[in-house]
Amino acid sequence: MTKHALERSQQCCISPLIIHWLCQYGTRRRKDNGTMICYFDKKSLRLVSSDVGQVVIRRLSGLLNAYLVITKDQIITVGHRYKRIKNF
Repeated sequence: MTKHALERSQQCCISPLIIHWLCQYGTRRRKDNGTMICYFDKKSLRLVSSDVGQVVIRRLSGLLNAYLVITKDQIITVGHRYKRIKNF
């Protein structure tokens, strides 16, 4: 993670667990500038739910609107989604 991503994760209260789940289960969309955005959609939430349980997902539902912007080898930034991510 970059220094900026560490600062943003602290400012936005995004836990390392959510970041780990995003990297492992999140849906990835490639952007035009060579970066990738990683976020939870219905399919990825079902995968997480099958591994950790529905009760955990319900309890953490307020934290699952997070996203990551990544390059080939590192996380650039993290944040919360307020709009849906449109399909290309």
